Amino acid sequence: MQQRLGGKKPRPVARVVLPAAAARVANQVILGIDPSLRGTGYGIIRTGKPASTVLAQGTISCPKDWERSRCLAQIARTLRGLLTEFQPDVCVVEGLFFAQNLQTAIIMGEARGAALAAVGENGIAIYEIATRKVKQAIVGYGAAQKIAVAKMVQRMLNLAELPAPDAADALALALVHAQENSWVGLTLLKKV
Repeated sequence: MQQRLGGKKPRPVARVVLPAAAARVANQVILGIDPSLRGTGYGIIRTGKPASTVLAQGTISCPKDWERSRCLAQIARTLRGLLTEFQPDVCVVEGLFFAQNLQTAIIMGEARGAALAAVGENGIAIYEIATRKVKQAIVGYGAAQKIAVAKMVQRMLNLAELPAPDAADALALALVHAQENSWVGLTLLKKV
């Protein structure tokens, strides 16, 4: 704590998950969130062998005629309900991006803040992963289109139907987090 107050940031430490801890990681419930004011995607998976399973997925949609404050409340309220129902162990949110339009960046930041506040109230660890890293891990190409991500998520999770774009992005976040925390690898996740 003293280091943080003194301006020194703690350095990320590589963590090895040993086989004894692998059982806990193998049954983790992970919440992925792709924040947006009008369409916040969410995806909840349970990790396991031979594959992860989807517990819930969807988009928190807000009509264009709603005020921003009403949309932010809807995002927080819906996520609180999902947190109560599924009790995830960890949350993964899309990392910050650089927007050319300042107004868009502010609005996206507000939606992200509403989501982070709802999750943070529950004391759940929150990590962020950059969009390009997620696309690279899921599709193999950091500038992949949303449809390519959705198709690969559908395939990886054996979904009968193609998930909606925002939900697919959220599921992809959860999948990448699960992959990075598999017991065979090292991880350098950025905690929020």
